[in-house]
Amino acid sequence: MNSTNRTVVVTGIGATTPLGGDAASTWEGLLAGRSGVSLLEQDWAADLPVRIAGQIAVEPTEVIPRPQARKLDRSAQFALIAADEAWKDAGFTGKAGEEGNTVEPDRLGAVIASGIGGVTTLLDQYDVLREKGVRRVSPHTVPMLMPNSPAANVGITLGARAGVHTPVSACASGAEAIGYAIEMIRTGRADVVVAGGTEAAVHPLPIAAFGNMMAMSKNNDDPQGASRPWDVERNGFVLGEGAGVIVLESEEHAKARGARVYAEAVGQGISADAHHITQPEPSGNGIAQALQNLVHNTGLKPAEVAHINAHATSTPQGDIGEIKALRQAFGDDVDHMAIASTKSMTGHLLGGAGGIETVATVLALHHRMAPPTINIENLDPEVDADIIRGEARALPEGTIAALNDSFGFGGHNVVLAFRTV
Repeated sequence: MNSTNRTVVVTGIGATTPLGGDAASTWEGLLAGRSGVSLLEQDWAADLPVRIAGQIAVEPTEVIPRPQARKLDRSAQFALIAADEAWKDAGFTGKAGEEGNTVEPDRLGAVIASGIGGVTTLLDQYDVLREKGVRRVSPHTVPMLMPNSPAANVGITLGARAGVHTPVSACASGAEAIGYAIEMIRTGRADVVVAGGTEAAVHPLPIAAFGNMMAMSKNNDDPQGASRPWDVERNGFVLGEGAGVIVLESEEHAKARGARVYAEAVGQGISADAHHITQPEPSGNGIAQALQNLVHNTGLKPAEVAHINAHATSTPQGDIGEIKALRQAFGDDVDHMAIASTKSMTGHLLGGAGGIETVATVLALHHRMAPPTINIENLDPEVDADIIRGEARALPEGTIAALNDSFGFGGHNVVLAFRTV
């Protein structure tokens, strides 16, 4: 295999989510079918039409020293926590190039995405400007609100010099970051890349705006039951916050240092709907094209796919369009694909969704156990697929693959594939 077509593997995982402050507690919550959605009890939420969200389980200030945290937007705080866990989980310590670290700085990359970036910093500092005046605005505001701030801070912390990148494609951002990272390694730009997605948008303005778009569930009386993908009564997504990060590595680099490997990162399929800025293309043609591109680009056979972590956000159109696309691309092979939406438990992390859902997809393959979709009381009759409901399900033995689907406002479609090793 030449240097421009290298096998890529996953060697580390990290997360901080509404279900737990690390990957292990998040995974435990997913397998148990536990919801991380709760009522917003902050004073600012009292008059909002939507008063529920998947709020982070462990505040980042409990992990990051307060002097450092004050210079970071929450999105960057989440990313650093997840990246640090993934880095250590992969068996690395300290910065690249330091004694005992087998990664050269010029061979290490970081690709951390966010769909919105430092929105809480931007809005909070505008309030400071209006209420307290110019001199009280934080001098750290600009580096905190930059969408590339999470990636930059992770890159600086780890010493990544092969490239630090921030794809922004709405709710497909985290998945696009991981796909970009795979290509960085496959084409020889880097040996190791830390990649994923983060989001911190639990704030009155984004919630009010999404609510007025009629995109979010207003089921305030039942927070834990509000996110219900594929249920006939679904009425919008539930906002979540947090980050999911993985360490990707060339197979030869991982073998040379004796690293544990979770799964092979097979590759990505990408397309765009070119249809509407917020509405999904109803036939699923754009998603189907991404799935077909995945198969064409990687040689993955649909018969290998045993599990799909679906995008399924709990919206009326999007949930059905994804199933139609799977049928269009894979036909009868869909019958043997066990499909689930972990957003039923975490809520929708927007640009962070592809990160945490990749963590869930990789762990599902590693443990051969797929998390369930909760809150489905009446499955929509248009859902022509095998949906994992209520309880986690064991996955087959042998070599199997799993997909993580991510789609975003603007018609961005990204599908990632992983395989057992």
